[in-house]
Amino acid sequence: MRRHARWKLAPALGLLVGGVAPAGAGGTEIRVLLRETPDPVEVGSVGGPVTRVAPAAGAGLRIGDRAGGAVWSLRDARLHVDGLRVRGDVEVRRTPGGLAIVNVVPLEPYVAGTVGREIYAHWEPETLKAQAVVSRTYALNRSAARAGQAWDLAADTTGQVYGGLAAESAPVAQAVRATEGEWLAWRGEPILAVFHSASGGRTASAEEVWGQALPYLASVEVDGEEGSPDTYWRATVSRSTLGRAFASLGVRVGTIREIRVVDRWPSGRVRTVRVRGREGKERVGARVVREALGGDVIRSTLFEIRTTDDSVIIIGSGHGHGVGMSQWGAEAMAQRGASYREILAAFYPGAKLVKGATR
Repeated sequence: MRRHARWKLAPALGLLVGGVAPAGAGGTEIRVLLRETPDPVEVGSVGGPVTRVAPAAGAGLRIGDRAGGAVWSLRDARLHVDGLRVRGDVEVRRTPGGLAIVNVVPLEPYVAGTVGREIYAHWEPETLKAQAVVSRTYALNRSAARAGQAWDLAADTTGQVYGGLAAESAPVAQAVRATEGEWLAWRGEPILAVFHSASGGRTASAEEVWGQALPYLASVEVDGEEGSPDTYWRATVSRSTLGRAFASLGVRVGTIREIRVVDRWPSGRVRTVRVRGREGKERVGARVVREALGGDVIRSTLFEIRTTDDSVIIIGSGHGHGVGMSQWGAEAMAQRGASYREILAAFYPGAKLVKGATR
C-alpha cells in the first residue's frame, strides 16, 4: 500500500535520529521482508565493515569467503543492506530462488520508517497521527496472521512501503511519539487496517473488494479529496492491447469489439464488465480489468468506459482498492479541524482505539 499509499508494544520512544526508539528497545518486533533476490547482497553496520552474502550450492549461504548455514544474521542498532539503512537486526535467509533479506525491527521504529513512505511528511499533524495508528495496526494484524513465518509483511506495496532510516523525519517522529502504542481493535484484536490514496468520494467495503464483509471496513462517504491528483483520471488503451492484456489472464476473446459496464457495487465502483471480441465474449470482474492493465493505468475500479473506432477510453476517479482510510480524505478532514481520533472513527466505524498490549 502506498500514497498516489499476542504482543507487548514497545516502551517509550527514545530520542535518537528522528526521535524513534533505539533498536534494542524491548517489546514487539516486526519482521519485514526487504527484498528477495537471486544475487549476492552486502550487509554491514552503518559506517562499519561490509559482509557479502551469496547463495551457495545446495541450501546454504556463502558469507564472505566461508560457507554458512541457511540463515545468517547481523545484530546492530543501525545497519545497511545494499544502501538501505535500517534499525534493528538483519537476517539473510536461503530460499529456493536465492536470498530473502529480513529486517527484524522494533514496532515503533518500523512505524516511523513506514509513515514517511506512505504519506507526505508535510501534511497536517493529525493526518500523520492517523497514518501512524493505521500503519502500526496493520503491522500487528499481519504479524498475528503470519505467526511463525519467516516474515510478517513485505517492504513494498504488497505490504507497507518501508524506507528505514531515510524515511524518518521530525514531523513523522512527532506523530509516532504522540500515538505511541495506540492501535485499532475489533473484539480485542488488531483490525485489518488497510488504506488507500483517494476514494473518489466514497470508500469501498471489504466485501466488494475481497469478498468478505468486515464491519469496520464498510463503505463511507468522503469529502474534500479534490486536492488529489487522482480525483479525475483518464486512460486510453487500444482495442488490440486490451485484448492481449485480457489474454494474459486467460480471458481469450481476441481484439476487443465492445466493452461495457454490466453492474456496480453500492459504492459506485464497477463490479462486472462485458467484453466481446472477435473470438468470443466474457463477463469479467472489474478487478481483473485493473489487474490486466496495471494499477497505474486503471487507478481504481470507480470508472466509466467510452469507445472510439480503435481505442477504449476509461475515465475514473480515485486511486487504490478504495477500502479503509482515504489518505487524501483524511488530510481534508484534518484541514477542517478533525483530530486523528475523529479521522480513524470515520474510516473504521466501530473499531476501538486502544493502547498497550494485545491479548
